[in-house]
Amino acid sequence: MGIDDKAQNKGEELGGKAKETAGKLTDDEQLEAEGKADQAKANLKQAGEEAKDAFKN
Repeated sequence: MGIDDKAQNKGEELGGKAKETAGKLTDDEQLEAEGKADQAKANLKQAGEEAKDAFKN
């Protein structure tokens, strides 16, 4: 996995955490849910990249 992919996935995860926190602070359940979904998506991408790396080695 390239460093660019790792950085992008981490950025998406952090963005999701920010959305989740903003949703909690403003009592916006939809924004909070979007943040959680963004985090899950980033984690899934990360797992896929790690699986690719495992097969390459």
